Amino acid sequence: MNIIHDLIKSPDTHLIDVRTPAEYNEVSVGGSRNIPLDEVPDRLEEFKAMKGQIVLFCRSGNRSQQAMLWLKQQGLDNVHNGGGYSDVMIHKI
Repeated sequence: MNIIHDLIKSPDTHLIDVRTPAEYNEVSVGGSRNIPLDEVPDRLEEFKAMKGQIVLFCRSGNRSQQAMLWLKQQGLDNVHNGGGYSDVMIHKI
């Protein structure tokens, strides 16, 4: 069983794309929201208000890993790194 796969498939999971708005506008995963990595600290309360699980992703998984680690340091335990957007798209199908 793949936990990330199950989380991405769940309608209750928040899919957060941490790429830049330009990257997001080029190609995006259906049902995802764009919160760029550099905005994550300023939007901490928004993340805290999200009920359920949060899967972060970007182009390669590097920025989403950074965001996940920072959010975990702030006390959030419901955040996961989904990797790159193409990885997330595969699970959405």
